[in-house]
Amino acid sequence: MDMNEIKEIFFQECEEQLAELESGLLKMNDGDRDPETVNAVFRAVHSIKGGAGAFGLDDLVAFAHVFETTLDCVRSNKLEPTQDVLKVMLKSADVLADLTNAARDGGSVDESRSRGLVKELEALANGELPAPSAAVEAPAAKPAPVAAAPAPKPTDDSGFQPIPFSFDDFGGEEEVGPDLPAYEITFKPRSDLYSKGNDATLLLRDLSRLGEMSVYCNMDALPGLDELDAEAAYFYWNITLKTDKGEDAIRTVFEFAEWDCDLQITAGEEKVTAPDAEELPMIPVPFDLSILDDGATEAPAEQPKADVAAAVAAAETASNVTQMAAAAARVEKKESAAAAAASAAAAAQNNAAAASAGQTIRVDLDRVDRLINLVGELVINQAMLSQSVIENDTTGTSSINMGLEELQQLTREIQDSVMAIRAQPVKPVFQRMSRIVREIADMTGKSIRLITEGENTEVDKTVIDKLAEPLTHMIRNAVDHGIETPEKRAANGKNVEGTVRLTAKHRSGRILIELADDGAGINREKVKQKAIANELIPADANLTDEEIDNLIFLPGFSTADKISDISGRGVGMDVVKRSIQALGGRINITSKPGQGSVFTMSLPLTLAVLDGMVVTVAGQTLVVPLTAIVETLQPEAAAIHSFGANHRLISIRNSFCPLVDVGRILNFRATQANPVEGVALLVESEGGGQRALMVDAIQGQRQVVIKSLEANYTHVPGIAAATILGDGRVALILDVDAVVGASRGQALRQEVSLAAVG
Repeated sequence: MDMNEIKEIFFQECEEQLAELESGLLKMNDGDRDPETVNAVFRAVHSIKGGAGAFGLDDLVAFAHVFETTLDCVRSNKLEPTQDVLKVMLKSADVLADLTNAARDGGSVDESRSRGLVKELEALANGELPAPSAAVEAPAAKPAPVAAAPAPKPTDDSGFQPIPFSFDDFGGEEEVGPDLPAYEITFKPRSDLYSKGNDATLLLRDLSRLGEMSVYCNMDALPGLDELDAEAAYFYWNITLKTDKGEDAIRTVFEFAEWDCDLQITAGEEKVTAPDAEELPMIPVPFDLSILDDGATEAPAEQPKADVAAAVAAAETASNVTQMAAAAARVEKKESAAAAAASAAAAAQNNAAAASAGQTIRVDLDRVDRLINLVGELVINQAMLSQSVIENDTTGTSSINMGLEELQQLTREIQDSVMAIRAQPVKPVFQRMSRIVREIADMTGKSIRLITEGENTEVDKTVIDKLAEPLTHMIRNAVDHGIETPEKRAANGKNVEGTVRLTAKHRSGRILIELADDGAGINREKVKQKAIANELIPADANLTDEEIDNLIFLPGFSTADKISDISGRGVGMDVVKRSIQALGGRINITSKPGQGSVFTMSLPLTLAVLDGMVVTVAGQTLVVPLTAIVETLQPEAAAIHSFGANHRLISIRNSFCPLVDVGRILNFRATQANPVEGVALLVESEGGGQRALMVDAIQGQRQVVIKSLEANYTHVPGIAAATILGDGRVALILDVDAVVGASRGQALRQEVSLAAVG
C-alpha cells in the first residue's frame, strides 16, 4: 500500500469523523449534556488532527488544534456549551470540513472566515478561564483598601483593564500546590506504525501538551549498519509525564497508533510536596544493614514499638533513604500488579466489544456496480432459460422445471443480498442539510431549527448520491421563501424560531422524503400573478390550488423581488422536479396559508431492479411496477358506467373508480377498447388517488432489471424505463403517475406514438 492509498483512507475516515462531529454538536445543541457525547465530539476533532499531522497538513492541524482546545474546555466543565458557544462550534465544524476537502481536492478555504473563527474559539477557551479564578480569589484575598475599591475602567480601545494587587499576597509556601501525578510510559513503535504514515515524534509532541514531560530514547536495539533494516523500528522511548489529565487522556494521544506499538502506562508513586517537607532538626537514627537482606520485608512486623517509632521519624525527616526505597519497592510491586490486572481487564473488555461490534470492510464502489450488473445479467439469463423450458415442456413436472424453480429462488436471494450491499442510510445527506440551514439563516437574519427524522432509512446509494442537489434547492427555498422573518412571526403570534422538518420513511416499496416548514405557506395569488407577468399562463386561466402550487416548478419561475446570492433566478425548483423525475420519482406540494408547506418526494428504493406485472396493451408488452398495484379485476358489463362524453367509471365494492385505457393514453390505439374484454389493474399514485388501469391481458409477475431509456434513446412520456424480457424482447416500464395524471386532464409533455418493440 503506497502513501496515496493511505492518504485516501485517511480522508475516508475524516468523512466519518466529520459526520460524528456534526451529529454530536447537534445533539448538544438540542440539550444533550451526556459526557460521552462531548467525548465523541472531542475524539472526532482529535483524530482528524492526529491524521492530518502525519501527512503534514499544517492548516488543518492548526485549526483542529484550536478547535480541540475549546472542546477540551467543554469536556473539563470549564466552558458551558450554551447556544452561542455551540453556534460557533457548528461553524467551526463547517470550516474543518472545508479544510479537509481542500486538503483532499487541492482547493482553497476562505482565510478570513477561518481566522475569524480561530479568534472566536480562542476567546471562548480563554475568556471563560478568568471568571472562575476571580470567583475563587475573591474570598481568599486579604482585606485591604485596594480590594474594596471599584474595578478601574478600561484604559484603551483594546479593552485592557488593570487589576490592582499587593506583593504581600505572595507568601511563598502557601501558593505552592501539590505535585501533579506522575506516569511512567514505555512507548515501543513497531514497523507497522511507520508504514501507515504515523510519526513517533508527533505523538510525543502531542503527549507533551498534557503536562511536564521528560523523555529518554533507548537505542540499545540499533544494529550495525550492515544489518540495518530501513523499514524496521529499533528505537523506543521511556517517558515520565506529570499531568492531571489522567490515563485516558494519555491513551487518547496514542489511539491512532495503539495497535501498531507496545504501550505501557504505569502510575507512579505520589511524591511528597514541598509544603509538607518541613525543615526539622537532624535526629540520629539507628541504621541496621539487615534491612538489605531478602527477609527485610518481614522485619517491620517483628520490630518493637520503639523501632517502629524510629522508622516513622526516619521517614518524616527523609534521612533513612534505604528504608524509603524498600517501602517504595513494595508499593511499586503492588501498583504493578494492580496495573497488570487492570490492563488485562481492559483488554478483555476491548476484545469483547470488538467481537460484539460488526466488522466492516471498505470496497471500491466500481466493484459493487460491476457485481450488480452481473447479477442483473444473471436475472435476465435465468428468465430466458425459464421461458425456453416453458415453451418446450408443456407438462411442467420435469426435473428441469424443479431445478429452474430452485435457480429462480437462489437468483432472487443473490439479487436481494447484492442490493443490500448498496443500501445506505440517508443520514449523511440529512446532516449535510444542517449546514445549509445555518448558512442561509445567517444570511437572511432568521432563526431556524432543523429537525430530522428517519435518518437511518436505507436506500440505494445511487439514489442517495443524486438526492443532495434537489434537497439543497428545497432547503434554500424553505428557508428563504417559506419561513418568515422573526418580526413577522412575532406579529403573527408564532415562535420567532422557525422550524424545518426533514423526514424519511419507507412506504409501499418506495422511500418518502418530506420537507415541511411552519412558515407562511404559498401565496397563491402572488404566484399566479407572477406566472401571468412572465407569460407562463394566460391571464384568464382558471387554475386549481394544486395547479397554482405546481407553477413554482416551471423553468425560470421565481417570486423573489430581486436577485440575491440565495434566490431570484428561477432555477431552483425546476432543477428539483427534473432531478426527482430522473430518479423515477415524483414530488407533490401541500400548502396552507399562514401554516406552512409540505413537499413530498416519492423515490424508488433502487434504480437496478423491480418487481413488476407483465401486461399486454394493444399488442405491446408493458411492465407495471408491482408496488403501485392494489388488486386486479375482471370487469363485468354491469360494473361499467359512462361519465361525460369520454370518461368511464367502474364500480368496485359500492364505490366508483375512474377507468383509464392505457392504450389510448399512450396513443397505442385511436379508440377506447371494450373494458369487458380486458383486465383492470387497481393502482394508487401519489396525489392522484386510485385509478383502474385497463390492459388487454396479464402475462405474469416477474422481477425485471431496469434499463435507462433516456440514456439509450430519449425521454418518452408515460414511460419510466425499459427492461429485457426472458424471450429477448424489450418491454417498457409504465410510469403509473404520468398515466394517472394524463387521465385527470394533465397532458403528457409531448404527444408520442410509440413504435412496436417486437
